[in-house]
Amino acid sequence: MARPILYTYFRSSASWRVRVALAYKGLEYESRPISLIKDGGQQKSAEYTALNPLQQVPCLIIDGATLTQSLPIIEYLEETRPNPPLLPKDPVLRAKARQTAETINAFTQPLSNSTVLGLVGEWCGEDKKEKWAGIWIDKGFTGLEKVLEKTAGKYCIGDEITIADVALGPQIFNANRFKVDMTKFPIISRIVEELYKHEAFKAADPSRQPDCPEELRA
Repeated sequence: MARPILYTYFRSSASWRVRVALAYKGLEYESRPISLIKDGGQQKSAEYTALNPLQQVPCLIIDGATLTQSLPIIEYLEETRPNPPLLPKDPVLRAKARQTAETINAFTQPLSNSTVLGLVGEWCGEDKKEKWAGIWIDKGFTGLEKVLEKTAGKYCIGDEITIADVALGPQIFNANRFKVDMTKFPIISRIVEELYKHEAFKAADPSRQPDCPEELRA
């Protein structure tokens, strides 16, 4: 069986999630970097647009299928490679794991991604980008911290890594990048500290990716 091919960008949090999931499940893959800034954005090329008309990363080619959007990709991996699992067996906990992942995927991250920040800079001034991103990450984390008060153990949902943790880990990069006060979120901070000790999160870290600039490498 051919190795999966992952089109990725080292600093893309959505790509980062898929890298974590692949590493967690022990799946080897071929990394094909797509720079979101070089040459005006390589995701806009005709070749890549044919794979993903939305011109976004990640894109995973696996089992003869071309898949896009990080959470559906992770769900596919879970369905076809169920061990080790990223979704709890209990249906309520499974829903809670997906809820946490979607809080980041559908609310927090999209409002501070590169496309949105580019428009904020164009319409409101470059100096407003950091404040805008910080506001929405803070708002998302404020709600998430309350949810985690009831679900967290060592990780987001009890003591096993789930899709919730796969989504949370990369989002901290943006929180730090945009100077969010993480002292307000002790549960999130504690969980992420644990996650970054795990080999899957280490392997997926931007500083270890082939397209990471030399000065940012681990």
